[in-house]
Amino acid sequence: MLRHEFQPGRFVAGLFIALTGIVYAGDAGGLWETPWFAVIPLVTGGLCLAAVAGGVASGVRRHKRREQQVAQDSAPAPDCPGPER
Repeated sequence: MLRHEFQPGRFVAGLFIALTGIVYAGDAGGLWETPWFAVIPLVTGGLCLAAVAGGVASGVRRHKRREQQVAQDSAPAPDCPGPER
């Protein structure tokens, strides 16, 4: 089974959107009282944290990719015979 690349920004965004849904579901079920404007800090805070997580993950991936390219470029070339002349 092929595995996809982990994307922490999407994970954090989905977590906060799900949390917002749970908060409003609890309000609809009568478990607690939630003001209508509670969605604003939950969603915007979650999206800001998701942006930070995505930026950090992108920087880490870029750094790893750059290290791999440097290691690949500095590796000795394999001895493969060229065309005979």
